[in-house]
Amino acid sequence: MSVLNGKKILLGISGGIAAYKTASLVRLFIKAGAHVQVIMTPASKDFITPLTLSTLSKNPVHSTFYNQEEENNGTWNNHVELALWADLMLIAPATANTLSKMANGTCDNLLMAVYLSAKCPVYFAPAMDLDMYKHPTTIANFSALTQFGNTMIPAENGELASGLSGEGRMAEPENIIAFLEADLESKLPLKGKKILITAGPTYEAIDPVRFIGNHSSGKMGFDIALSAANLGASVILVSGPTNCKIHNSLVQVIPVVSAQEMYDACHEHYADVDVAIAAAAVADYKPKNVAAQKIKKAADEFTIELERTKDILASFGANKKNQFLIGFALETENEIENAKLKIQKKNLDLIVLNSLQDKGAGFGKDTNKITFIDKSFHIEPMELKSKEAVADDILNKVIAFFYE
Repeated sequence: MSVLNGKKILLGISGGIAAYKTASLVRLFIKAGAHVQVIMTPASKDFITPLTLSTLSKNPVHSTFYNQEEENNGTWNNHVELALWADLMLIAPATANTLSKMANGTCDNLLMAVYLSAKCPVYFAPAMDLDMYKHPTTIANFSALTQFGNTMIPAENGELASGLSGEGRMAEPENIIAFLEADLESKLPLKGKKILITAGPTYEAIDPVRFIGNHSSGKMGFDIALSAANLGASVILVSGPTNCKIHNSLVQVIPVVSAQEMYDACHEHYADVDVAIAAAAVADYKPKNVAAQKIKKAADEFTIELERTKDILASFGANKKNQFLIGFALETENEIENAKLKIQKKNLDLIVLNSLQDKGAGFGKDTNKITFIDKSFHIEPMELKSKEAVADDILNKVIAFFYE
């Protein structure tokens, strides 16, 4: 999955012959899973039509402060809203004229107004003839823009519109995408970190047909895994039986069934990870003897002798070196005190407390209401949120551990 997936991208197009390449660029963004809005300078419409870009981006194209056909009803294109919407802004092609405006704050069209309002990262891909590209003024503008915090996607060597050959042609769309992906990935806060996550229930066999299990869907653990991968981490997801799916090249899913299988799979990787997040609902007990054949319904009463399973989270705490260890606690009474006791007994750095007393929390729901408690017993209750948002909150705690 591309790091551009889900990103909201503003594509600014200025008036140069390389504007024709932006049709391919928009298609590549859409293929990568990005959401694209296009802003054109008036001159750029001489090289490619707004209809083409609107069709490809599946969004209206903006080029003026108001829609001319709606001039009399006061409808306008809010440059501030467009700027705040974006996760990143790319100006491609960035002509010498547009670069000069960017460097000097000249605001005479919608694209410049959006650029000057942008709070997101801004990238620009220059496109001009060889001598223009090497002119001291242009070089000074490059320097000014990079000092402002903008990122330049260097022009490439090749045949130019003038017939000359050399540096100045806009980077090919495929290379722009590759540049953005590499740059964004390098800045992800968990890039280079390895995280072990457990998810879902475990099933403890009674016989070949029946088992002891619980109502865990696995969604919380899978959402944490996806959030971690989106932040650049390499993720090992050990999951019990679940219908949840994940598609991300940074996530390795290891399916297991029983608590023993989960224990074994986790300890194959635990020593090598930076973070372990135990979100699985692991069975505390299992049948002492598993019947080889289906048990027949022969008596009015039936007793199963149980024995303790291995405590995965406690084993993590006992073998902890430098790992940041996060556990979960689902409680029905004395929630805070039980969670504090679990932190001490299992040598945790942080616990995520769920209470079945809270409406919207617990198994089989799309929302969760948690309380963070760290090893210093600092308590931080959170609001009811989607499990995706809760996953982001948990990963923010991981980021804080490494960078604060």
